[in-house]
Amino acid sequence: MELKQKYNNFPFNPSKVPFFYGWVILFAATIGVLCSAPGQTTGVSTFTDYLIENIGISRDQISTAYMFGTIASSFILTYAGKLYDKYGARWVGMAAALTLGFVLVLFSQSDRIIKAIVPQSSNIYVGVAVATCIVFFFMLRFSGQGVITMVSRNMLMKWFIARRGLVNGISSVFVSLGFSIAPLSFDLLIVGTTWRWAWLLMAMGIGVGFFLFVFIFFRDNPEDCDQIPDGEIHGNKEHDVIIKPFKQFTLKEARSGLTFWLFVLPSAIYAMFITGYVFHLVSVFGEAGIDKEQALSVFIPMSMISVVLAFVGGWISDRIKLQYLLYFMLAGMVVALIALANINTGFYYYAFIIGSAIPSGMYNVLLSVTWPRFYGRDHLGKITGFVMAIIVFFSALGPIFFSLSHSHLGSYSYAIYTLLGIILIISAISFKAHNPQDKYEK
Repeated sequence: MELKQKYNNFPFNPSKVPFFYGWVILFAATIGVLCSAPGQTTGVSTFTDYLIENIGISRDQISTAYMFGTIASSFILTYAGKLYDKYGARWVGMAAALTLGFVLVLFSQSDRIIKAIVPQSSNIYVGVAVATCIVFFFMLRFSGQGVITMVSRNMLMKWFIARRGLVNGISSVFVSLGFSIAPLSFDLLIVGTTWRWAWLLMAMGIGVGFFLFVFIFFRDNPEDCDQIPDGEIHGNKEHDVIIKPFKQFTLKEARSGLTFWLFVLPSAIYAMFITGYVFHLVSVFGEAGIDKEQALSVFIPMSMISVVLAFVGGWISDRIKLQYLLYFMLAGMVVALIALANINTGFYYYAFIIGSAIPSGMYNVLLSVTWPRFYGRDHLGKITGFVMAIIVFFSALGPIFFSLSHSHLGSYSYAIYTLLGIILIISAISFKAHNPQDKYEK
């Protein structure tokens, strides 16, 4: 018996649960993605100014450290996906929880650690500070945004086929809500304690609490627990849409097709956009004369719209081609980018909220449902690991891209319009984004 299947019946046997265990997996996977929040840009952004002030480095320098740390993490995510295929969600998830908990402790003491290595008066202080932050951001982004997110989403997608979109929609509702209130929640935690204790409390919650949660509830495959996906048998096609692949694609086969890139790149550009403006949220909105409270307030209405779209998008993805959801996502990104470039307290403020909510809702659907439907489950870890590597890589460029646009060109608008141009090019050829399984249908 492989480690992947070992202890599947401890501390309880999933097949003995009086209902389909996939519904427990839905709950567990949702908690998993939510627990990645401290490693997401929405989690980091709340602490950015505290790091700048206490470590004593500039915004460009912290953005550079974030970029290189995130890029470094992206280089090994494909390998992490390979480990996921081999060892499963439970064991890889536990390792990621420990790593994330540990690095949150390191970040809570980051300024002290750096100053213990070299005095602040030293000529090499800034170099050591940036290098240390790169290492910490590498661990944070790899474990949080990368592995925990990948493991949780893949596990859920393996337990469902015909209801894959529905359960992803349900999960996305809570994920969207959780991520949207994360900046405000973390800010309240900081105000109620200190920025150090906020990170330490999260470290204990994830490194201990979530670690045990993963061990108790995570299971990788329904077949390993004497169950089948959905809890019932389904064919390859329902609602005139292929839901179960005819062919299992390897990573090499998947990425050789245009469809793969037409679904990956919009998500990657969206990640770059999100990390860019969220990392500098207060500054981006401040440039337009919008204060911190109003800037942070965009997340509440945005999440309400995103939640509805995520649920409806998930439900409808079981019934229509994913290509149509891709069109919708691209349209939302165009609106969001134009609105942010012209942001004010009037029309464009609300256009930005609506425009941003659309790709936010569709992102969670497409990032989860697309890969098992188009390419199968056999190599899902490697494929999604590679996808996450690209997305994480692009997300790493966001903060420094926006920062350089502001510091060297005098405005964030240059960065925003560049992303808009790329999205318009992708939109022009998105009609070619067909399901590769179509050609194998008999």
